[in-house]
Formats: sequence, structure tokens, C-alpha cells
Amino acid sequence: MRPARDFFTPLAVGAPQPLREIPPRPSRAIHFFDPSNEKMAGKVPGMVGTVDVLLGNLEDAVKAANKEAAREGLVRIAQETDFGNTQLWTRINALDSPWVLDDLTRLVTAIGDRLDVIMVPKVQGAEDIHYVDRLLAQLEAKAGLEKPLMVHAILETARGMANVEEICGASPRMQGLSLGPADLAADRRMKTTRVGGGHPGYLVRQDPTDGSAEAIAAERTSYQQDLWHYTIARMVDACAMHGMSAYYGPFGDIADTVACEDQFRNAFLLGCVGAWSLHPKQIEIAHRVFSPSPEDVAHARRVVEAMGDGTGAVMLDGKMEDDASLKQCLVMVDLAEQLAAADPALAERYAAAEKEASA
Repeated sequence: MRPARDFFTPLAVGAPQPLREIPPRPSRAIHFFDPSNEKMAGKVPGMVGTVDVLLGNLEDAVKAANKEAAREGLVRIAQETDFGNTQLWTRINALDSPWVLDDLTRLVTAIGDRLDVIMVPKVQGAEDIHYVDRLLAQLEAKAGLEKPLMVHAILETARGMANVEEICGASPRMQGLSLGPADLAADRRMKTTRVGGGHPGYLVRQDPTDGSAEAIAAERTSYQQDLWHYTIARMVDACAMHGMSAYYGPFGDIADTVACEDQFRNAFLLGCVGAWSLHPKQIEIAHRVFSPSPEDVAHARRVVEAMGDGTGAVMLDGKMEDDASLKQCLVMVDLAEQLAAADPALAERYAAAEKEASA
């Protein structure tokens, strides 16, 4: 067993000191792009500043014949682009693939100083993170990096889901987790071919008015349910326990922006901080959904001000607010301040709502 005091000791001589906490940075939308696609890659510099995270994808969406081109394309983009406040992430190939070792050795030594997060797909357990952790330390030492790269795991298997707490606690590098609904659905043998979102067959139905055949056969109200509620809630709990961030993954129906927004909002309310974007139109949705509304932030600030030292209870607009309310409001205010620092337009909306609330 590894002693607790050694947990923050570098895993390789010359590697940077492990992080004691993950720096809070806005990541409402993680926008994927294929570095081997010249048209798509050409749009990346113009997207800097318009999205919190740009992610060079090397895995599933890239054909086997294009793996090397995608890797080299990402190196070129990272070297030639000033990303400013936009984070640069990458999703490497699966740990059991023939490409992953070259992904890590090439990217860390060539552009490790420009990368923020390495997303690891199909993580099964803590052992996968331990492998990546040690290898990254060796490569960071070789490249002379001064800050450690962070790791983000995708939950795409039943085993990974069962081991989610151990995965979160496997390394100080762990930045967050994302739900991978398509692969997870297949691994669980779920009967859906959708990429994220609900399913019309997964529902609850209103009880019949009585036990007669006519009442049972009559039209009754039904409500579509969320296939992913349990998974997201458990993922959020594991992340919160370890000081990490939870993310909704992809929503595959690009045209259905309404359902996409609903799914993103469900994830936001449960505690996720962002979602994947597969198309530019989903960026705007993610930015809107994962930013607290100006009205909610203004109310949260009023509660914080009214609570004073945080003890006792107060009445505000006919509602009781106490220490539990204060904790909820502080979460809202802290997030709003982080987002406002990176998004001037959002900062203006927050300021206007707060001025109106205090008038």
C-alpha cells in the first residue's frame, strides 16, 4: 500500500510536483475536433476565446489510417496557435490500443507545456490511472515540464462505473470524469442505439382509473424518463468527494437542440459543470445551460449578504434561508465569479441583474 505522505511525491525523478488541488477553470463546453481533418483543424484558431475547452480528438471518431495524421496535426495546431484563456485538451486512444503509447510519448514531449488535460477513454479501474500517472511523470521529467498534466477519465464500461470512486482517488492528477453513454450502453447491454439523451420506451405511466379492461386499455398519460440519472448522480458524488469535476458527455442528435438543452440542464442541476460539444451549435447551448442565470446569481448574493456570519436563519422574500441555503448560494456565487472572470458579456449580465435586484 502506498503511504499517504507519498501521494504527492513525484513518480519520476525530475517530474513536477503533483497538484494539491485542481485549479478551477470554466469548462462549460468541451468542443471536439479532428486534427486530421484539415477543414475542421483550420477553424480551430478562430474558435479560440469562443469556447472554454478545445479538444483534439485522437480516438474513436478518427479512422485507423488517420491516427498518425491526427496526432501530428494536433502537435502542429498546438505549436502554431495561441490559445489564451481557452484550454487545450486531447483525448488519446484507449490504453489497450496500438496507438496510445505513441500518443503520450509524442504529445507530452512535443506540446506538454501547451496541453492542459489528457482525456483517457474506457477507464476500467484505478490501475489504468496508475499506469498513465507513472508514464506521464516520466515523460514530464524528460520534457522538462514545470507543471503536471491533468487526467480526465471517461466512464464507458460497467466495470469503470463500479470502480468510479477508486478511479477518482487514483491520482492527484485527476481533473474530472465524463459520461460516455454510447459505449457504456453497449457494455451494459442496454437496449438503445442513441448517443445520450432519453428513450421513449423508458417511461412511467399513469395508473388506470380502476381495474377494468376498459380502464387499462384507455389512453393514459406517460412520461419519458432519463436513462442516465443514476449514472450521472453517482459520477457527481464520486467527483465531489475527490474535489473533481463531472461532465455530461456527447448528445448525438445534433439537430434536436431542444432535447440537447434539456439533457444538459438535467446534468447541470445534478452537479455537472459542463458537457461535450460535437457541433458548434451545441457550444452556445452548453454556455447558456452551465452558466447560472443572472437572476439566480443575484438572489444567491442577496442570501449571502443577508446571512452575515452564516449562522441562524433569515426570512427573505417570504422564504426561510439558513446555513444550508447559504452553502447552496455560495456554490452558485463561486461558479458565477469564475465564469464572469472569463466571459465579459456574462459578467455584464450578472452585474445588471444584481443592480436591478438591489434597486
